[in-house]
Amino acid sequence: MKLRMVSLLVLCCLAGSWRVQAADWPQFRGPHRDDVSAETGLLKQWPAKGPSLLWTYRDAGVGYSGPAIVGDRLFTMGARGDTEFVFALSISQQGKQLWATPIGPKFDWKKGNEWNQGPAATPTVDGDRVYALGGQGILVCVDVGTGKLHWRKDLPAEMHAVVNNIAGSPQGIGWGFTWSPLVDGGHLIIQPGGPDGTLGALDKRTGSVIWRSKGFTDGASYASPIAADVGGQRQYIQLTNSGLTGVWAKDGKTAWHYAEEYHGVVIPTPLVHDNKVYASASGGGCVLVSLTSAGGKVKAKKIYANNNLTNQSGGVLLVDRHVFGSAGIKGWLCQDFATGKITGRERRRLGAGSLTCADGRLYCYGEEEGTIVLVDANPTKWTMRDWKEYGRFTIPEHSKLRKVSGKIWTHPVVANGKLYLRDQDLIFCYDVKAQATSGANPLREGTRGGAGSR
Repeated sequence: MKLRMVSLLVLCCLAGSWRVQAADWPQFRGPHRDDVSAETGLLKQWPAKGPSLLWTYRDAGVGYSGPAIVGDRLFTMGARGDTEFVFALSISQQGKQLWATPIGPKFDWKKGNEWNQGPAATPTVDGDRVYALGGQGILVCVDVGTGKLHWRKDLPAEMHAVVNNIAGSPQGIGWGFTWSPLVDGGHLIIQPGGPDGTLGALDKRTGSVIWRSKGFTDGASYASPIAADVGGQRQYIQLTNSGLTGVWAKDGKTAWHYAEEYHGVVIPTPLVHDNKVYASASGGGCVLVSLTSAGGKVKAKKIYANNNLTNQSGGVLLVDRHVFGSAGIKGWLCQDFATGKITGRERRRLGAGSLTCADGRLYCYGEEEGTIVLVDANPTKWTMRDWKEYGRFTIPEHSKLRKVSGKIWTHPVVANGKLYLRDQDLIFCYDVKAQATSGANPLREGTRGGAGSR
């Protein structure tokens, strides 16, 4: 009896260890897909040389997949040789690999692709399972603890998936499948694209198809789907080259569409706040659309559409009713969410890049040199010529595996007091937790690129 009780206790502890905590980052752009963390107690200002480097992992392979963090584990993807893998690392064991599961062939094409190869989506962790999408459109569901394969679905072969092939990429597969899967209740929301439906819902346990959005058939974009409640009804929202579209969660039927033609590669994920949807992408500028619900129908109405903030790939986020993001040669911008007016700008001290937000600070990661800057997320600290900066540093080394025109496009992640930066095969883990004033922190002493690196 005592043995059975001990065994039950162990099983309960193991099961509980996979429950997402407040400071975890279980999917692309965090728990709410808005790139804003609820974590507090972080460093408000960095030392002159930046925060302490805890460890470096050197075998992540090629690709732009970001990290998903749950507890002591980091989940991401990369191509090693000709095969893409999803794998798990132990954060406390200096980035030790715990398991790696093959997904499928490496995404690439030989003639004309100077930009990307390998997977670019971020794994999604839900309970005891990890969902990972390879660059060729192969979607896998694996066990969190062991990496054991539960199911596998080849989206082009089984679901006639089609990626928008804008800007000279191959017909049908484009620049690869880059969106990140979304778990919502028992559904796994995907974006196969094509004539059978842009969006789809799978049973997350079995991978079986529940519905396709037959009234919404754009080719898949490079943006990720998000969930929202409008008028008390659940829907999924997707940005494609034809604009913004919402479909009902129950059956995938189109709830609304706002037409806004984008001529470039559509990458950034939209923002939803107060029944309003904001989107920004290259080749189309930014838009804000209001959603009103009456009689079971939703109406989308334009509030503004302009070129004030055109984000290419680094994403945008919303803090204190202001949108922050990079807009290429226009610099890093602070934009009033309600009016679209630019209220702050910095274009001298950091080139274009990606960002995230935690504990009142923006972490802005430059795509050229891998310089990251800690910036005040308070819009009143931004002016038309400056931002309030609290430290900066550059990653200690750069990948030699990037394509000739490829840049550092993996978004930064802050989770459980640590900052994660990736450049292809290299993943850097930094300590950004604010420390007590007395006593030394053993993790901070002698760990800058120290013996735990690999």
